[in-house]
Amino acid sequence: MPETAIDYDEISKIITALTQGETDEIALMATVTCEIHHADDRFDWTGFYRNVGERTLKIGPYQGGHGCLKIPFGKGVCGVCADTGKTQLVDDVDAFDGHIACATSTQSELVIPVYGANERLIGVFDIDSDQPAAFTETDAREMSQILQNAFKSI
Repeated sequence: MPETAIDYDEISKIITALTQGETDEIALMATVTCEIHHADDRFDWTGFYRNVGERTLKIGPYQGGHGCLKIPFGKGVCGVCADTGKTQLVDDVDAFDGHIACATSTQSELVIPVYGANERLIGVFDIDSDQPAAFTETDAREMSQILQNAFKSI
């Protein structure tokens, strides 16, 4: 597994300062995505898939090449994350049963459920890497904390 290159204390402080008091989901998603995407070279595609109801995710703010426009709950890494409410840490996307290849360059993926107030599923935060086994348990834990802090009040 690669060493974590991102300084989680620093990125957490930056995101907290930038998003303090913001209640617009899209503004929060865009800011979080931009800051995280540019914080680490492992991150090839970074963005949100929004819960739009009817067990469907739709693309939200992202950085990188194009993403899938719509993903049903239970399908692919993002859909499984939304369906189960559990972080998905995938070292090899080709070994993930039902992986949806939005980009052929993706080799590993980290997808985290994002909740707002009252445990409302806002969507999922997806980070793809063009490197195999690019993400660690530390990445999953620290990203979850950043997302929880940014979205807890909306």
